[in-house]
Amino acid sequence: MSLFPQTMSLFPLPMSLFPPPMSLFPPLRPSSLPQCPSSLPYVPLPSDMYGEILKYGSYIVDGLVEYKHPVFIYIPPYGELRGGAWVVVDPKINPEVMEMYADRDSRGGIVEPEATVSVQFKHKDLVKAMKRIDPQYSDLQSKVEGEDLNQEDMRKCVAELRNREAYLKPAYHVVSTTFADLHDTPQRMMAKGVIHDILDWRTAREFFYWKVRRKISESQVEQELKVANKKMNHGQIQSMLRRWFVESKGPLQNYLWDDNRAVVEWLEDAEERQSITDNIKIIQREALIQKIDTLAGGSEETSLEAVIGLLQKMSSRNQGEVRKLLDSFIPQEIEDEREEIAE
Repeated sequence: MSLFPQTMSLFPLPMSLFPPPMSLFPPLRPSSLPQCPSSLPYVPLPSDMYGEILKYGSYIVDGLVEYKHPVFIYIPPYGELRGGAWVVVDPKINPEVMEMYADRDSRGGIVEPEATVSVQFKHKDLVKAMKRIDPQYSDLQSKVEGEDLNQEDMRKCVAELRNREAYLKPAYHVVSTTFADLHDTPQRMMAKGVIHDILDWRTAREFFYWKVRRKISESQVEQELKVANKKMNHGQIQSMLRRWFVESKGPLQNYLWDDNRAVVEWLEDAEERQSITDNIKIIQREALIQKIDTLAGGSEETSLEAVIGLLQKMSSRNQGEVRKLLDSFIPQEIEDEREEIAE
């Protein structure tokens, strides 16, 4: 879904009505500015207020907080995600389900480079840079600040200095704006950890195909693990899945965990799925034992009574299995004494 003014009014509806997984394509500018030239700064238009465009941003945030399915935010080629628009779709709103990606030719940040330069690199800073870098400007500045010139020469030097400054200012402004723009590149966003990966438009469709399949498969396993042990959180489950993956593929193929297709094939393989199911049963058993021990308060007598109560509710077949399991715990010396007594 593209977050343009025409679609913002959909968000008073519960976000649970939108089928999972959800893909969001932010606009080129916040609110109404997709229709404006890129050189203009953002100023809320009357239509934003009249159409309640800004208000619907809060509905998006509220919906994303409660959304339980995968959400992918993709900044398309030459798209820009800025200021308030970023806040509305920031993955920190719901990090367990939200992931943000950016095209190699996209941009993102709080303010645009022009605004950054106007605040952080003002006219006085430009003049200091000219004096430091340009020899001709530096010589003229030295003459103006000196005391050897008469009034006429001083007037000429000041005029030359102003002309030189007017000549250099556009070039210095372009360089400073380009430098500020480097802070909004996908590479910089990736370094700051605000996006998950940098994509190319040609391969984006294939990437999201395998990513969606992976998320669906992982969500199924995650639900089974949470049923087995309700205390497990998303981070613990992801770490456990990665450990199982490495144990299956071997440590030399640890890098394949970042390959969505490889993980999907592993999760959907019949033998591997059976192995995962067996591991989940082990976790469920350990969680049950821990729960019984917690309820017993560490008392052996209470634990014994609980075990006896559970045995009484079991079928004869399961009681026999438990008996065999208990016999396997008996030391060999006691077993030999039993045989001698029996003889």
